[in-house]
Amino acid sequence: MITGALRQTGRLFALGAEVGRAIFRRPFQFREFVEQFWFLASVTILPAALVSIPFGAVIALQVGSLTQQLGAQSFTGGASVLAVVQQASPLIVALLISGAGGSAICADLGSRTIREELDAMEVMGVSPVQRLVVPRVLAAMGVAVLLNGLVSVVGILGGYFFNVYLQDGTPGAYLSSFSSLAQLPDLYVSELKALVFGFIAGIVAAYRGLNPRGGPKGVGDAVNQSVVITFLLLFFVNMVMTGVYLQIVPPKGG
Repeated sequence: MITGALRQTGRLFALGAEVGRAIFRRPFQFREFVEQFWFLASVTILPAALVSIPFGAVIALQVGSLTQQLGAQSFTGGASVLAVVQQASPLIVALLISGAGGSAICADLGSRTIREELDAMEVMGVSPVQRLVVPRVLAAMGVAVLLNGLVSVVGILGGYFFNVYLQDGTPGAYLSSFSSLAQLPDLYVSELKALVFGFIAGIVAAYRGLNPRGGPKGVGDAVNQSVVITFLLLFFVNMVMTGVYLQIVPPKGG
């Protein structure tokens, strides 16, 4: 079982490397990229906006309650924004890209695989990775980066509303604390996380879609496996990237 898991992991990394090389090859499937980009955006924009509101509210309420106990209410805004921008926003985007978009990508590629469409493409000299996988992975990465900004804005606004109107916070203190704790690298690492998470979601979905087992039932199993594997990888990669960022970039005023 360990050997099989290692073999599957190696094939997953090999697909990621192949996609990385195929991105720069020509011809680029621009039409396929636009179609996949629009599809992913259409199925994730509204859920992302709706999910980010309670996330921002919960973070603001929890941080506001903690800062009140410590007598540091003036830092509620900055701490809430850091939590939303650095952690909550990229994870929300990645989970939605994987759950809504990645499952569709996996199901589409899996159905093509069991119908032997990909084998026919290879016989005709067309690379399935360059023709189908690359546009989908790039679309997942692009939507993740753009969606990350939307989720951050909506989450911050939700946190502001709940802190000011439910916890009797001061609007000026909430806004002024941004400059006390937040800095531009916090936004940069958030966008980088979204980009990496989108790549991971796209690669895992494509890999499981290209390797289903057992016919139509195997496609359904592959979809479930792709979502679970992506979730596990996302939380692990997020932990590593956060640890590296905190070591490289000193805190504001540090």
